[in-house]
Amino acid sequence: MGEKIGLIAGGGSFPLLFAAEAKKAGREVYVVALNDITLKEIERHAAETRWFRLGNVGGPLDYLRERGVKKALMVGSVPHVSIFGGIIPDLRCAKLLFRLRDKKAGAIFGAVAEELAAEGIELASSATLLEHLLVKPGLMAGGRPDKDTLKTAAFGWRAAKALSALDIGLTVVLRDQAVIAAEAMEGTDECIKRAGEIFKKLGKGHAMTVVKVARPNQDLRFDLPVAGADTLRNMAAAGADTLVLEAGKTLILGMEEFLAAARETRITVLGAESERSFE
Repeated sequence: MGEKIGLIAGGGSFPLLFAAEAKKAGREVYVVALNDITLKEIERHAAETRWFRLGNVGGPLDYLRERGVKKALMVGSVPHVSIFGGIIPDLRCAKLLFRLRDKKAGAIFGAVAEELAAEGIELASSATLLEHLLVKPGLMAGGRPDKDTLKTAAFGWRAAKALSALDIGLTVVLRDQAVIAAEAMEGTDECIKRAGEIFKKLGKGHAMTVVKVARPNQDLRFDLPVAGADTLRNMAAAGADTLVLEAGKTLILGMEEFLAAARETRITVLGAESERSFE
């Protein structure tokens, strides 16, 4: 029998990607799935899947402990707005929410990590077994951006880092060193779509640039920045032609499909380590 590993699975393809890789590596994956959020396909890759409603904290912890899980990952998207009235918390969740210093993502995920630790379960990096999908420094797709685009990207890097430091969002969309849209709770794709609506009203000019970064001192255990083929397709529809991602801290969901989408949309993708990457 392989090593047991727990997976607290949110929505989207990220949990499926990890579960498939873990199964391929001979791990037994015990999945905590969330009703109406986690994709049903997760069951194909799991040793066992147990479904819970959002807000049930005690049940999932008991389940993982009873299965002998000592290490777990927490990946996938969960609608943040649910914290503001979309959940019915159990007693353990209510206590967790009560002691939060705020309701930003970092505080919530940190509290969940503490609850796992109290049960003897280590929360591992969400890039576990997926390190080969982390963005590398340099040009990933397309041609080298021109000087104006690099200046816009450098400004966007500073803006996105300021935004992420306040735990507001990770993405900014720009044109000519002016921020058109900044991500908040709606997520990266919706931010890009909103920028596209504004872009249509601006008239002719340079295409937009999208910059997505990690938080300062990003905790790789949770809320790791991700990008995928859909990100590129949304950019193309909005009128953006350059995507900048933070190297080493951003995960590509399906590298082959992502690079194929970059070729299809003719979008330049650049992995950056710091603002100096644009010099």
